[in-house]
Amino acid sequence: MKIFQREQRSLFGEILDWMLTPLLLLWPVSLALTWLVAQSIAGKPFDRALEYNVQALAQLITVQGQRAAFNLPQPAREILRADDADQIYYQVLGAHGELLAGERDFPPPPDDERPVPGETRLRDDEMRSLGVRVAYTWVRIDVPGAQPALVQVAETREKRSVLATEIIKGVMLPQLVVLPLAVLLVWLALVRGIKPLSELEERIRARKPDDLSPLDEKVVPLEVAPLVSSVNDLLTRLKNSIATQKRFLADAAHQLKTPLAGLRMQADLAQREQFHPEELKQSLKQIGRSSMRATHTVNQLLALARAENSGKVVVRQPCDLVEIVMDAVRDTVPRAMERRLDLGYDGPEPGSPGVRMYGNATLLKELVRNLLDNAVNYTPSSEQQPGVVTARILADPFGQVLVLQVEDTGPGIPEAERELVFQPFYRALGTNVDGSGLGLPIVQEIARQHHATIELEDAHPGHNPPGTRVTVRFGAPDEETEPAEESAARV
Repeated sequence: MKIFQREQRSLFGEILDWMLTPLLLLWPVSLALTWLVAQSIAGKPFDRALEYNVQALAQLITVQGQRAAFNLPQPAREILRADDADQIYYQVLGAHGELLAGERDFPPPPDDERPVPGETRLRDDEMRSLGVRVAYTWVRIDVPGAQPALVQVAETREKRSVLATEIIKGVMLPQLVVLPLAVLLVWLALVRGIKPLSELEERIRARKPDDLSPLDEKVVPLEVAPLVSSVNDLLTRLKNSIATQKRFLADAAHQLKTPLAGLRMQADLAQREQFHPEELKQSLKQIGRSSMRATHTVNQLLALARAENSGKVVVRQPCDLVEIVMDAVRDTVPRAMERRLDLGYDGPEPGSPGVRMYGNATLLKELVRNLLDNAVNYTPSSEQQPGVVTARILADPFGQVLVLQVEDTGPGIPEAERELVFQPFYRALGTNVDGSGLGLPIVQEIARQHHATIELEDAHPGHNPPGTRVTVRFGAPDEETEPAEESAARV
């Protein structure tokens, strides 16, 4: 039951409802219980008076000539009848059930009740359509073979009802004063108890739009601390998201500035009147190269943004890492052939034991493609001495480890720069490769989302050039299977 109806839920109103509703529901229950207790209390003194009257009448029974006799003096009869509020009835029956005195139509005791001389009992009954309280007892008659005589006194219940009503009034009237006071105290207690929430609201409203610092959990009640902790977690994620967006915009503006400026300069040169056809052709080549570089940079920026924004909501499904790697190798074959590179895959066949994992196939293919692009771009090659790029899968179903390796015969990455190459737009010194510097940051972000680790090392230590080997180590495969049989394929 809702005492206060609202269109929008209110925490203050909800608590107030749940505190006041039981209080108001229990009040009539308290009335009923108080009425029952009042009737019991009010009846006790009148029951004792009835028992006293019965015992007094029982002492007036005598035996005369082997018969029970009852003699009630007139003063005693007047005292017995002297009651302005209630009517009193009595009855005295002899040893053979004959009426000795009192009302003939007095209701008898229950038939199944066994007479016990000297014991006074009480019961509720009806006398001439009036509810009465009856006290009765049996009196032993000193006559051989005689049954006990019965003495009964009945009284209507008017005095009892009046006394019970007075008790109810004495109890409930103070409650009518206490109840509104209790409601007021509950209201004030709730106002005071909910005040920390209002203070928290004021602190949040007083913040500047760019203030995403965590809220202080120590100044709020213990029950509100989990909510504040969740808000702080949301603020942290929001801050990281905004920082990522700002970095993305800054990086995009910085990286697109150079190719766009080159495009504009070459276009201006091509528009000159005395422009040699050979120079025009060269300008058009530069425009095409700059546009390709801008397109590649935009695609890499979008891939990095997509990888960073996937976060915890990336959809993971069972996938075959061998199939993903082989698809990426096939897609890279045209570029490898153009650069006269020997591109190949080394590892188990698709569907082999231990090569399945939980991951996002699209992001994993992007990871492999970027590793292969880096290897193809940085590996020198010629007809006399072709470069070699190898993608390799190592599956260990017993150790529950799945490893992806991409190695090349390029110049390698100096040990001092192996941490720096994972920073966006960083390119190793001494290389003339036209790239965006985003490949390895994309690989690192995708690996992080798949709980994988990345290692950089020389592919052929001691050789010149040493080459580069990138090792991506994933967690447990999808299921424990038998060891994979290795096979090799060259493209």
